[in-house]
Amino acid sequence: MTGPRVTGRVLFVGAGPGAADLLTFRAARAIAAADVVIWAASLVHPDVLEHARPDAEIVDSATLPMEGVLPYYERAAAEGLTVARVHSGDPALWGALQEQLDRCRELGLETEVVPGVSSFSAVAAAVERELTIPEVAQSVILTRLGGGKTPMPPGEEVREFARHGATMALFLSAARSGQLQDELLEGGYPEDTPCVVAYQCTWPDELIVRCALGELAATIKAHRLWKHTLVLVGPALAAEGTRSHLYHPGHFHGFRRAEPAARRRLREARRP
Repeated sequence: MTGPRVTGRVLFVGAGPGAADLLTFRAARAIAAADVVIWAASLVHPDVLEHARPDAEIVDSATLPMEGVLPYYERAAAEGLTVARVHSGDPALWGALQEQLDRCRELGLETEVVPGVSSFSAVAAAVERELTIPEVAQSVILTRLGGGKTPMPPGEEVREFARHGATMALFLSAARSGQLQDELLEGGYPEDTPCVVAYQCTWPDELIVRCALGELAATIKAHRLWKHTLVLVGPALAAEGTRSHLYHPGHFHGFRRAEPAARRRLREARRP
C-alpha cells in the first residue's frame, strides 16, 4: 500500500523594477511563505529578501541555467516544499515563465503567478507622463529589438511596430542603439519624436534622460548604457493632455449622469 503523493508548490513572484517597496502585498506574502527563495542577484534588488523567513533557503540563480533551478522544483515536489521564484519586473514579460510552468506541471507541482510592476510603468511614473494621451496615442507597444540572443518571430520588427505611431516601450535593446534608432526612424517616427532613456529605474543608481529620437543612439552611447536600460518613445511623451471623455461632464456611465448641456457640446465636438 502506497502513501499519499507528496507535492509542493512554486510561486512565481514579480519583484517589480527594483525598489523593494514596489512589491505588491501579495508578492511579499508569497516570499514570506516560501521554504526556498530563488532570486537573481543580477536583476532583483537584495532588499526584496527582507520578506523571506530567517530559516528560508536563499538561492541566487544569476549563474544557474534552467537545469540548475529544476532540482529545487523536484525537491519541492518530493518534500512538499513551497518555492518562491522571484522574477524582476512582471513574470509575464521576458521572464522565461512558460517553460518553467510547463516543467512544474510535469512534476505535479501547484503553481501561482504573482504579477509585478513592470519597468515601463515605473519609468512612466518617474517622468510623470501618461502613455495614452487622448487623440495622440491610445496604444502602448511592448517589444524589443530583433537580432539578439532570442530570434524575433516574423512580422515583429521594430520598424513595423513604429508605423503605428503609438507609444513604444523597448526592452533589451540599448546595446544596439544605432540599429534601434534607425528602425524607429524607418518606421515613420519623426526625428524630433520625444524619447526617455531609463537605466535601473527605481534603483539607487537610477539614471533617466530625455532626448529626441534623432539623438537617441548618441545619448545612450554618451552615458555608456547597454543593459538594464529601457527606452520609451512616442508623441505622448511630450503632448499636452487633451480632454478625456471619461471625466467630461457630458459623459455618462453606470454611476454618473451626463449634464445635458455638456452632453450636447460633446456630441457637437464629435461631428466631422
